[in-house]
Amino acid sequence: MPLVTRREVEIRWRDMDAFRHVNNAVFLTYLEAARDDFLGRLCAADDDLWSFVIRRVELDFVSQLTQDDGAVVAEVRLERVGTSSLVTLERLVARSDGRLAAEARAVLVHLDETRQRSAPIPDELRARILANDAAAGDA
Repeated sequence: MPLVTRREVEIRWRDMDAFRHVNNAVFLTYLEAARDDFLGRLCAADDDLWSFVIRRVELDFVSQLTQDDGAVVAEVRLERVGTSSLVTLERLVARSDGRLAAEARAVLVHLDETRQRSAPIPDELRARILANDAAAGDA
């Protein structure tokens, strides 16, 4: 089983919009918090963590979240490792009743900072990512 990172994020009053539900843009913030934790576990080195940037996010809203839900559980898992990218599958689940609130897929690219362009994931980093993901299934 691949590495899955879960992070519980409290729903704050400031996350609400005029309709008293979590603003749709905040869903991305919740996912980002879990994705940061996920990359931290997967890459295992700060330099590697910061070498990835978001290229694309697809987000399907399934149900609304309100402050009454208390918190949301954001989940991230690795779907695939490409030549210069990682693809993650992500979910938001309401803590109050386990209801699925959103599903997402994100593409993160390995960045060549000097050229500010995508670059192939170095072999050593790729090996560590695959090893960390595989080790999660052994735990």
